[in-house]
Amino acid sequence: MTENHSFKNDKNIPNHTIHRLSICNRCLELFIETEQGKTKKTISSTEISKITGINANQIRKDLAYFGEFGKRGIGYPIRDLHGTLKAILGSSRKWDIVLVGAGNLGKALVSYKGFQKRGFTIKGVFDNSRLKIGKRINGIEIYDIHSLRSFVKTNEIKVGIIAVPLKSAQKVANDMVAGGIKSILNFAPVTIKYPKGVKVNTIDISIELERLIYFLTANSKNSS
Repeated sequence: MTENHSFKNDKNIPNHTIHRLSICNRCLELFIETEQGKTKKTISSTEISKITGINANQIRKDLAYFGEFGKRGIGYPIRDLHGTLKAILGSSRKWDIVLVGAGNLGKALVSYKGFQKRGFTIKGVFDNSRLKIGKRINGIEIYDIHSLRSFVKTNEIKVGIIAVPLKSAQKVANDMVAGGIKSILNFAPVTIKYPKGVKVNTIDISIELERLIYFLTANSKNSS
């Protein structure tokens, strides 16, 4: 691995691979901050597996999409690997974000310190409530939703977060895309339609809870 983090890239990388590499990146970041991580120079895929919960063979396969990393019997230089993962994931750059929805979820997202730490800056929050427009959340101004498209264009923002009721989500997504946004994180419980060249990830909290409850009840049945 080199200083400029040169690696082969392919747009057809599986989503699950990116998800796992993101987990590896976060866990390596946390490990480097520990006493052991401050002195340790290299790390094996088996050791990464222990701190991430991801199979070691799967880690090697995921990394292989982007080139050859590490040396057999020695492992991966920890800080080089962390830097390369950041470059692969784009988190070595600074990214400006807009967030639509100044309700409870929107306020919680604005207050989340992890965004800034990982290079994401919320440049503006948008809402349709006259009672909220003009106010600030953690120092970030709430703008009129009607100015979203022009704000995105003017500031050349490529990432947006949707935290609005499901009936408004598609219209918000349309305005984001029209402004030039290419990646959207959607918290509304609805499937967003979007054109080619745009990526939308939807997080439906109720579905995630249902999945957890399924495994909870399944394990209860198996143990009874």
